[in-house]
Amino acid sequence: MNPLLNCMIVEDEPLAQQVLEKYIADHPSLHLGAVCGDALQAQQQLASSTFDLVFLDINLPRISGINFLKTLQSRPAVIITTAYPEYAVEGFELDAADYLVKPFSFERFLKAVNKVLAQKKTAAAPENDSIFIKADKKVFRIVTEEILDLEASGDYVKIRTLKGQHLVNSTLKDLLDELPAGKFIRVHKSFAIAKNKITFIEGNYIRIGDRDIPVGATYREEVAALFLKK
Repeated sequence: MNPLLNCMIVEDEPLAQQVLEKYIADHPSLHLGAVCGDALQAQQQLASSTFDLVFLDINLPRISGINFLKTLQSRPAVIITTAYPEYAVEGFELDAADYLVKPFSFERFLKAVNKVLAQKKTAAAPENDSIFIKADKKVFRIVTEEILDLEASGDYVKIRTLKGQHLVNSTLKDLLDELPAGKFIRVHKSFAIAKNKITFIEGNYIRIGDRDIPVGATYREEVAALFLKK
């Protein structure tokens, strides 16, 4: 299992604090260590405790979240939360992991946290690589090595694993962005597969486990290249 990330909320709006507190409580890899109403309180917390992740609002009293971020030389991962999308570019220039525009859904929150978790994983334990998804009103930890394929259908993606399958409200591109680079390949506008789960390719189909996955015309050269490498 992934170790718990100690989190801090820096937010002066009580309702926004409550939303983040609930989202953090619902995530199995997050622990809420502190809630601060302004940047100076956050600075005191950072000086006395270790935090892995900070959810930082921009519109704060006394000093803005962006200016506070500029003062931090050694910082934890930061996810900016704000009602002002125009600050996104500046936030990313300051190496924020993600930028959540209020009001944001739990699914969007999950995507941002997955980015942070991916950044913190080490090459020493690749077998522990995983992502978190929301399906059937639960949060599931999916070990990436167990994923067989992904199938897009409308606003949802079906993730098929060695242990079963889950239907996730996401796009295929967004899920592929969260998965380890180089381990998965898109083979069709509606399908992506795990490279190390390929049994064989025959015609315009790839066998994954007991299932034949179609190969789209625009993806054939990239798929063929997998079998030409020596």
